[in-house]
Amino acid sequence: MTDDLPDLPAAADLRASDADRERVAEQLRDALAEGRLDMEEFGERLDATYQARTYGELAPITRDLPGAAAVAPPSVSLVKGAAESGSWAERIVGGQGSSTWGVAVMSGFERKGRWTVPERFDCFAFWGGGELDLRDAYFAEREVTINCVAVMGGINVIVPPGVEVVVRGIGVMGGFDHREEGEPGEPGAPRVVITGFAFWGGVGVERKLPKAERQRLKEARRQERLERRQARRELGRGH
Repeated sequence: MTDDLPDLPAAADLRASDADRERVAEQLRDALAEGRLDMEEFGERLDATYQARTYGELAPITRDLPGAAAVAPPSVSLVKGAAESGSWAERIVGGQGSSTWGVAVMSGFERKGRWTVPERFDCFAFWGGGELDLRDAYFAEREVTINCVAVMGGINVIVPPGVEVVVRGIGVMGGFDHREEGEPGEPGAPRVVITGFAFWGGVGVERKLPKAERQRLKEARRQERLERRQARRELGRGH
């Protein structure tokens, strides 16, 4: 009976998350770098992005830019299905990705935090360096490709535990790091394929825990030490 259904908000009225706002901000930064926006337009739109509270407020900000569909309201269902493999299912978000390329020419670039990795990310480093940190990232697709070209420079890719890594790059007087290959991915986790070319340069791959998880484990170890000390004191008093 329809009388028993709750009132659902329109998709545009749904609250946007910090990750949604950051994806829009990344689109604006790319548009500024490509010359699609001038500094004044970029500043105005960036302010509007961080003030936006709903998808309806975010949508107009990038409507005239490539990749505008990267931030779209989720579908609303009255039937809650089982989440696939826990948090991984929530991190495969679809769309175009919040940033699609990075360049470092005698400089550096980085992508970290809650950004969205596109299906293909291209990056180039010449006498410079770049870092792609995927530990807190979202993913446009279950399998993403990171294409790296490093010429007398370096690019470092950081992945979290549970993500499968495949390295297919070619090195000439340079190299690609294969140490993280061979570890099977968790069910539902993304697969990261690293390709490209390194000449007198290198592409490194590291597997690290997210900072929040490292802090949680550190606190748990500290608490465990305190409990052991307390137990020893109690035992000493008992004698």
